[in-house]
Amino acid sequence: MEKILILLLVFLTVAGTVFGVIWFMQPNAVKQRLVNLQAGTKGSSESVSQWVSSVLRMAKPLARLSLPAEGWENSLVRRQFIQAGFRDESAPVIFFALKTALGILVPIAVLMLMVTVLDMSDWIEMLPLLIGALIVGYLLPNAALSKITERRQREITEAFPDAIDLLTVCVEAGLAFDSALMRVAEEIRATSEVLADELQLLILELRAGSGRETALRNLALRCATQDLDAFAAILIQSDRFGTSIAESLRTQSQVLRTKRMQRAEEQAAKVGVKLVIPLVLFIFPMTMIVIVGPAIISIMQNMSEIFGAQ
Repeated sequence: MEKILILLLVFLTVAGTVFGVIWFMQPNAVKQRLVNLQAGTKGSSESVSQWVSSVLRMAKPLARLSLPAEGWENSLVRRQFIQAGFRDESAPVIFFALKTALGILVPIAVLMLMVTVLDMSDWIEMLPLLIGALIVGYLLPNAALSKITERRQREITEAFPDAIDLLTVCVEAGLAFDSALMRVAEEIRATSEVLADELQLLILELRAGSGRETALRNLALRCATQDLDAFAAILIQSDRFGTSIAESLRTQSQVLRTKRMQRAEEQAAKVGVKLVIPLVLFIFPMTMIVIVGPAIISIMQNMSEIFGAQ
């Protein structure tokens, strides 16, 4: 009886979720007709924007359950959004809605697995697993956000030495710093879209009247990599003390090339250590079976014949 009630509860929850999604995703007919009358045609961009607005409308009630009441703008998660490249207003809504939805759906899935497949009915045994599933589902978006941030930072770190080499060449050729940044942003886009976008934001900040020190600090905060932190610090010190920007950039370029070579050597040195595990667990046992196996079989046959003859 308990299993039937649990399955009925799970069914009602899943069915209610599906019908709720369908209801939220239904377009407003009056609004659709007004949009069509204004645009004259029904384009794909309009349908995409309506779909996004429907998703946001569905996500807002869920997001309120996880969104912090205050201090959100200065929180660590907000900074991770900036560093991951999610600067749209809808990103926090979707993120916290995912936290709430996964915090509900993952325990439900685990409950269905325990009841139907594992044939568990004792709530004392099921409760720790459900709590663990709740924690995993709630923290899963944070892990995905951290992974996206790390991938983006890795891309910036790999592309930045080439960008600073180009910047050094442009400055030494006589271009102003802003013009050199614009040129580097255009050229580096073929290699890294992320770094090009960050440099473009730096140019826009400088054009908007922001001080060079503030714009460089914002760049270092958005990217959160050691190379860009050092780059911003060197240029700020160069402005304060009036030293040559080209000389500072050349010194920083040499340091970055050395660091990139050291990172490559470090990764190459780790290959031997990483190969030990597959060698010991997979390759070495199979090799021993192929080499020693026939000898062991022959020895066993000979021993059986000897003891059988006695």
